[in-house]
Amino acid sequence: MAFRRPLFLLLFCCGMAGGVSAQPTSVGTASPDTMHLSLTEAIEKALSVSPEVDQRRAQRRFASARSDQARASRFLTDLSFSAASSFAPGLDNVPAGTPDDELYLNPGVTNDWSIGALRPFGRAEVVAQQPLFTFGELSGNIEAAEHGVAVEEARVEQKALEVAARTGEIYYNLLLTQALDRLANRTGDVIDRAKKEINRLLEEGDESVDQADLFQTRLTEEEYKRRLVQIDQNMKTARSALRRQLFVPDRTTVAASSDELQPLDFSVHPDSLAYYIELGMQNRPEVDQAAAGIEAREALVDVARSDYFPKIAFQASLSQSVTLPPRPNPDNAFVGDSFMGTGTRTGLGVELNLNFGQTQARVEQAQAELNEVKHQQTAAQQLVRFEVEEAYRNLLVAKAAVESRDRATTISGEWLRTEQIDFDLGFGDTENLVKAVRASLEAEARYVEAVKQYNVAVLKLLRATGTLTDRVKRGTLVDSTATTE
Repeated sequence: MAFRRPLFLLLFCCGMAGGVSAQPTSVGTASPDTMHLSLTEAIEKALSVSPEVDQRRAQRRFASARSDQARASRFLTDLSFSAASSFAPGLDNVPAGTPDDELYLNPGVTNDWSIGALRPFGRAEVVAQQPLFTFGELSGNIEAAEHGVAVEEARVEQKALEVAARTGEIYYNLLLTQALDRLANRTGDVIDRAKKEINRLLEEGDESVDQADLFQTRLTEEEYKRRLVQIDQNMKTARSALRRQLFVPDRTTVAASSDELQPLDFSVHPDSLAYYIELGMQNRPEVDQAAAGIEAREALVDVARSDYFPKIAFQASLSQSVTLPPRPNPDNAFVGDSFMGTGTRTGLGVELNLNFGQTQARVEQAQAELNEVKHQQTAAQQLVRFEVEEAYRNLLVAKAAVESRDRATTISGEWLRTEQIDFDLGFGDTENLVKAVRASLEAEARYVEAVKQYNVAVLKLLRATGTLTDRVKRGTLVDSTATTE
């Protein structure tokens, strides 16, 4: 009598443990449009296509261009060309025989603005200005712009860490649903076998089963079907989330390259918390961003203070005015025609803002902004310490949970085998066998959930220490699930 009442009870237990889930596994049935990715590959792809990261990269390029502009302002701060065209008047009341050199000395000569006297006029001018001494204005702007690039670079890294950690969590959500799916399949097989066995025993008139057993089996089957739907939808949601994260077409199915959910091969550093806090302070982009922001603001304070001092620059200009037909243009250093001829101006210029009250206010504003960034740096450092400590302690909890769930799985397996042997020998207890089956299935389900939580905790600690993306780039992010392709 190989399969009697215990089988039904096992069925009942499987239904209780069916908090795990659903659908036949997709392994071996993948469509041609299925994309298999390891954890590292998924994160790399997410980082390469993420619009969030690209947005930050665009801001970094803007900052880089602004830095180039600041450096370009070091030489020939003002170099411009201007041109204008209009109409010039003719001359009226010109005494006959008057030489051009004396023409404009004659008070009777006037401009003729009549329509017929007007003639085309054009003027072009090139102006160049080279600052010589700005007392820190130019150098301060350049330094601030360069640190601005560092600020934006840190913001790119910050967003990359967020995207990488999010991708990893989605990836493990998918692996978890697959693991639960396999467990659910085992539960479904047991239910089917149990129903057949109970029906067979009822037909044979076996007194060890009755109609109540069959009804309970059917109720359990209904509960199992409900959970199948739940797990099926959870798996679809996980696949869709990963597909959206990687920006692949809807017709493409994204799948983990391994069907096994195993703990990441990650060893906690012997120096523990202090080591990770120091690592976070060295690598977190928020800390770098605040430090660069302070450097930039300090430079801008110097720029504001430079207004207390005069700005000295060299300036030169060259202009050419032409009227057609030409108006008389005397060759005289003191008398000339503004509508004709070449003009040049060169020399040193000094500019000083004498409103020192405004200058002081601008310096105070710059100083206040500097203080603001310093406070942000303090807050960022405290936040990093907290996040690292939180991630570290959560990892320890998750690690202990995995170890405990693993031992529980082993113990429940031993318990189940013992109860099965006792029952086969004829002196086993049915209730104990039921409990053993339930404990075994539940332990297995809780184990894979604990593994998922542990792996996510590892990723969060790497993110908190600012090393997650670096590990991905170096290929040192150990992905123990990427063992099959």
